[in-house]
Amino acid sequence: MAGQNSIFDNEDKIISGIKAALEHSPALAADPSHLSLISAYERLLRTTKHLVKLNDSSAQRQTELAREAAEKNRQLVSLSTQLAKYLSPQVYETIFSGSQEVSLQSSRKKLTVFFSDLVGFTSITDNVESEDLTAALNYYLNEMSAIALQFGATIDKYIGDAIMIFFGDPETRGPKEDASRCVSMAIAMQERLYELSDKWQEYGFQEPFRTRIGIHTSYCTVGNFGSDNRLDYTAIGAGVNMASRLESAAEPDSIYISFETYSLVKDTIHCTEVPTLHLKGIANPVRAFKVLDASAEDSVIRIKADRSHLIARLDSLDKKEIDQLRESFSEALELIDGHIKNSRTLE
Repeated sequence: MAGQNSIFDNEDKIISGIKAALEHSPALAADPSHLSLISAYERLLRTTKHLVKLNDSSAQRQTELAREAAEKNRQLVSLSTQLAKYLSPQVYETIFSGSQEVSLQSSRKKLTVFFSDLVGFTSITDNVESEDLTAALNYYLNEMSAIALQFGATIDKYIGDAIMIFFGDPETRGPKEDASRCVSMAIAMQERLYELSDKWQEYGFQEPFRTRIGIHTSYCTVGNFGSDNRLDYTAIGAGVNMASRLESAAEPDSIYISFETYSLVKDTIHCTEVPTLHLKGIANPVRAFKVLDASAEDSVIRIKADRSHLIARLDSLDKKEIDQLRESFSEALELIDGHIKNSRTLE
């Protein structure tokens, strides 16, 4: 309050001075106009002080409201960030930008649908503790999801160790580009798994994770499905079923694509046709193609012996590293020959 009143110190001194002058000057005090003037001045000063006090209270309240609004905004950002983890980035963006209404609605769009799962995952988890299994699975899903987002995919859902992804909604670059990005993403995922071959031993797995992948391009129904209380943004239809069946039919470490997808990517991605497939739930025989990462196959060394695995990408090594690899292979071959010779001597 002292701080508020200090701005009126001069006015208070003037009034005090006038009153003192009136006390020492009967002539001035006898003039009613002087008394009326000083009274009006005092009333005006009191009113001004009151208004300043009200203004200070209002400013303080505004500061409090601004602080509360900032805290609410911080909480909203935190909740929004957490919510974003349950949605594909593209879906999250369309909802929070207001370009897509959150309601029970869907539409027909041409999508390229991707399914993958881990080969024999159920059987290889028998001797692994649930905590290690959870950690390994989350690590795997995190690695694959990072690649998916890098290629602009819409991650639909995780089904245990399986992943469903599609291209073409809510953003699309056209069917051909969507298909190409999807297959390129699948190749990148396979390559990343090769790089992680020895990683799974840290979680107690004797064998490395291996995947099979199925991809199909066709018109699907995509949008929000569910109830008024809970929605699931997903794609449904025969096209989704086809991608899932192709994945089930694929060989371990392979990517099977339908003819429809092949026709869109054949000019840029190397493929070879596999024998006609008879897929469960699909009435007619299906033409399918196996993706060949030709650009990488000629420069990839893969060695597997029981629980030992070696994968080397020659195109990622410089001359010094290649020389070191050659020397290591030579030493390994000498050790193998020596081991075989000693084994025969012992026999």
